[in-house]
Amino acid sequence: MDMAYLRAHPEHLPTFLTHQRIRETPVRANISRLTLDDGVSLFAKSWPESSGAAPDGYFAAEAAGLRWLRAAGAVPVPEMIVALPHVIATEWVDEGEADRHAAENFGRGLAALHRSGAEQFGAPWPGWIGPLPLDNTPSDGPWSTWFAERRLLPYLRISADRGALSGADIAVVEEIIKTIEAYAVEEPPARIHGDLWPGNLLWGADGRGWLVDPAAHGGHRETDLATLSLFGGVAQLDVIIAAYRAEWPLAEGWERRVPLHQLHLLLVHTAAFGAGFRAGVMAAASAVLRG
Repeated sequence: MDMAYLRAHPEHLPTFLTHQRIRETPVRANISRLTLDDGVSLFAKSWPESSGAAPDGYFAAEAAGLRWLRAAGAVPVPEMIVALPHVIATEWVDEGEADRHAAENFGRGLAALHRSGAEQFGAPWPGWIGPLPLDNTPSDGPWSTWFAERRLLPYLRISADRGALSGADIAVVEEIIKTIEAYAVEEPPARIHGDLWPGNLLWGADGRGWLVDPAAHGGHRETDLATLSLFGGVAQLDVIIAAYRAEWPLAEGWERRVPLHQLHLLLVHTAAFGAGFRAGVMAAASAVLRG
């Protein structure tokens, strides 16, 4: 199987993998590097067989998001080659180091991506973020109401149900949800990655920053910038932000709103992985209330 054949017959990929007709090198759980007969490498992600069938639309959401981000032509996004219910394959990106030039280019590109916009908040496809569904039901806004109802409340409820947050914790986040207009700055929908923690910005050997593993949708551009600073922060973050702001200035007080935008992804972590991420949720919530 070479690239030309795979492009013409993507549905045959699982059969070739089952019969070991493609060289497959494991990278980590359920992720492999595929080497085709013409020497082309691909990044493949599959659903573990031990977990049964993949959730309906799980890989379709990632594929749609990658294609949508790539269509803007603003920042490098791997090309989607195969999108099937149990496996996807994209072009392979060799990893490199983050330098100032790459960070500046990425910051400008991210601004251009956001500026390419979205028709509404949300997306035309059902979403997923990590192992959890993401409600992408399109909305005309305002952003603050949409964010509270679609990005905070669902994961607060899941976190509460699994005991990851205490009653007092839940009350704090509920207060933010009820009064979110006091903390938010409204903007039109931007075309955002949606899950842009540092692990989803891949510094390539080609000297560019690539966007991978999105939960893409129309959202607030400050959300992508805020999540880049989570979990230790991405390399060259100050350079990225400076280049972004030179390309497209941010509304006054954006730094104070960083915890509000981070709260979504932090609640996703308590919902998916439990109380180990409680401290992050409460630190962000407290920062929001302090203003």
